[in-house]
This record gives sequence, structure tokens and C-alpha cells, in this order.
Amino acid sequence: MTEAFFVEDRGRFVATEHTRGPWSADHQHGGPPAALLGRAIRLAGAKSAPDMAVTRVTVEFVKPVPIAPLSLRVDEEGGGRSSRRFCAELSVDGVLVCRARASLIRLESVSLPSLPRHPAPSSQPDECEESRFPFFRWPVGYHTAIDLRFASGGFGKGPSFAWLRMRVPLLADETPSPLERVLIAADSGNGVSFHIDPKDYLFINPDLSVHLHRLPVGEWVALDATSTIEATGIGLADTRLWDESGPIGRSAQSLLVGPR
Repeated sequence: MTEAFFVEDRGRFVATEHTRGPWSADHQHGGPPAALLGRAIRLAGAKSAPDMAVTRVTVEFVKPVPIAPLSLRVDEEGGGRSSRRFCAELSVDGVLVCRARASLIRLESVSLPSLPRHPAPSSQPDECEESRFPFFRWPVGYHTAIDLRFASGGFGKGPSFAWLRMRVPLLADETPSPLERVLIAADSGNGVSFHIDPKDYLFINPDLSVHLHRLPVGEWVALDATSTIEATGIGLADTRLWDESGPIGRSAQSLLVGPR
């Protein structure tokens, strides 16, 4: 088995079993395709706007993303000296399955007054026990490719603080970037903060929006996540994002909730 989420082959990105999600043996978890789109935007931005950083990525899961070869397209949509906008799309046999739009803002050295220091997390990853997503039904998937550790809360307990780290790279023989580490983890905000039984209910997110005020340092990304659901079948996962030094941004996921 290839030890990566994707393998690049003649311009396409072939998904491996490590991308498998919890709801179908044939479809991916949202984290790997989100990270793949983020990688494409990061590389495009580095060429046309090397003095800018990605500050927002909004991903729309147009269709369930199959475990299959994916075609990728990225375009610059506009902007100026201070900010730029990019769009990246993944398709399968010409059918759009996933789209991301991103904003980049110019980096500039700014003299600031003394500001309050952000708090460091109360528990570091090496102080927490390893865990594993319990609602995956197949032996190999996203749940085995991610190192997961709870600092507080836990599966089925609602609001939780969980550390995540990639066990395998996004692409074979390529070190994941900080942006990719954030995106592959952020799509699990609903997965670490659910409080309904996944054997009885689906809680699928058709989108993911990530806002960053800085990129993480190191391999670990933490999700300080809360999921709220309504009897209308609509919910929201709201997640504060951390690295080992402090907060780095925030993510949100709309939730489609219903019986399995």
C-alpha cells in the first residue's frame, strides 16, 4: 500500500485507501481533498503572489469525492497589490466534485504596540493518549492515517479539544506544508465533537471554511471544537484552531444531520 493520501500520475492525483471516510467505502473523508486543493492554491500563489499568505480557504463538497483519480484545475480570480483570490477544482471524468476558493493577503512588517500574549494549550500532544475515530467501518482509511489525541472531551461527549497529526504525507515523497496540515485536520471538527450516536445518525458537512491569522508551526494541529445540531436536520461545527504555541485561526462546517 502506498504510504500517502495521493499519488500523482500523469497530471492526475490518484486517491489511496488512506483517504477513505466514515460514511462509504468508496468515498473520501473531506480532509484529504481539501488539503489537495489547498496545496494547489498555495503553489499557484507562490508563483504569482510570493509576498502573500493564504488567510481563508472555503471548500464546497459538490458531490461525494470518490476514491479515484482526480483532475485538478486552479485559477487566479482577481485582486490587487494587497490581496488576491484563487479558485481550485477537483473533478472525476469531467464531473466537478469539490471546489475551493481562497483569499491571500500581503505580508508586511508592522510595528505594533505591546499586545496580550496568546495562551499556550493546557495539554501538549505528548501528554495525551492516542485515540482513533470509532465510527469508521473499514480497516484502512483517514482514521488510520491520522494520529489523534484528546486533551479534553472525547467521542460522543460534545465539545472537545483534540490534537491531530498526519501519519502519512499528502503526496508520496513530499513534506506536507503547514496549510495542508491545517486543512486535512480542520475537516474533523464535527468528527471530534459529535454528541449523537454515529451508528444511528449521519452528520455530514457539505462545506468547510478555514480562516487563519497564522500558519501552524510543527506537525500538530489542535481542534477546539463544538457541534450544535437542530431538530430541522441542520447543524454547525465551530472550531478554534491551535498549534502547540497557541491559536492560529478558526474553522466552520455546515452539517447535514439525519438517520443512517
